[in-house]
Amino acid sequence: MNKAKLFTKDFLIITFINFFVSLNFSLLMVIISEFAMIKFNSSPGEAGLLTGMFIFGALVARLFTGVWIGRIGQKKTLYIGLVLVLATACLYFGAASVSLLLVVRFLHGISFGIASTSAGTIAAKIVARERTGEGIGYYGLSVTVAAAVGPFLSIFISRHGSYSTIFAVCTIFAAFNLILALFLSARDVKLTEKQLAEMKEFKLKNYFEPNVVTISIVCMVIFFCYSSVLSFFSVYAREINMVEAAGFFYIVFAAVIILTRPFVGRLFDFKGENLIMYSAILIFIIGMVIFSQAQAGHIFLLAGAVIGLGFGALQSSGQAIAVKLTEQHRMGLATSTFYMFADTGMGSGPWVFGLIIPFTGFRGMYLCVAAIMAACLLLYYLLYGKNAMRGIVKQGDVRPCE
Repeated sequence: MNKAKLFTKDFLIITFINFFVSLNFSLLMVIISEFAMIKFNSSPGEAGLLTGMFIFGALVARLFTGVWIGRIGQKKTLYIGLVLVLATACLYFGAASVSLLLVVRFLHGISFGIASTSAGTIAAKIVARERTGEGIGYYGLSVTVAAAVGPFLSIFISRHGSYSTIFAVCTIFAAFNLILALFLSARDVKLTEKQLAEMKEFKLKNYFEPNVVTISIVCMVIFFCYSSVLSFFSVYAREINMVEAAGFFYIVFAAVIILTRPFVGRLFDFKGENLIMYSAILIFIIGMVIFSQAQAGHIFLLAGAVIGLGFGALQSSGQAIAVKLTEQHRMGLATSTFYMFADTGMGSGPWVFGLIIPFTGFRGMYLCVAAIMAACLLLYYLLYGKNAMRGIVKQGDVRPCE
């Protein structure tokens, strides 16, 4: 029996659209703390708040995006998001104070939340069910590669150009995405009159997908921990004299994920999610310990490889589990619910860790992250893993964890 085709025109287009949306995010995420600390003399806590404000904006947008997708369709929602991404990218040029920058970050987060949620919904509907792990894994590479290219470009441009040049590059990418979206031909899922009527009712289940809450909580903790690396990466690298190695950290990070992603996706589909999730959490813990204690460039890059292997597998597998648990007509809600929890972790992390740094230093803070990830092993088992092991988690089960 032939496998369902995976790399269709629409799949490639939506993957590239998500790549450029994510690239805008990672380009700014890495340097925004440093930008605020240098230009406005902000404290680490204030700089972390700037990072978190973006995620908070995305969180607010995701709360309503799943409903909009159900009512007006994922393509129209995607177009709205991409237009807003372009508009907010232009606003960075006028941010002349920390207060204005906070507003811009919040608005940019809203646009990012709309665009990325609708793109993820389109991708989930394009991928055949029997290839969920593999398909979502490849789609997730758009985020992974962006997470590698973005920091590399940010560090390169900031060293040889200016912050305004970074803002200009983000604006160009946002404009290109709008053009790319015109070639997307994926059809919206047709909802029945009953389903449309239900979506218009003011009910909690019209804003959250109950099936994916437990796995989303686990991923919230994972993204909470990863935010410590992303938001303070540039400052940490400078403090420990790893600026040269820092330029290649995310290249190594992405290379490892790209090389291992095909195997991770297939293992997910054929061996189950528990094998991937337990292994990846352990690998992530090891990576954070190495990262916290790195004294030489090659050790710093080794940490990038190990963290990339662990986090990359967790990111794609977590979303694949969410897709696996959801019915087609509620895919938008499932995607928005998953990202809402992930954004909560990503947004609160920089602020929390920014408050910890003055007491522990960067190395101590990253050891705390490793300890939190260790607790995440138990959390995954209690909320999802034990039922997956028993084989009682299935699509449409509104109680995925007893």
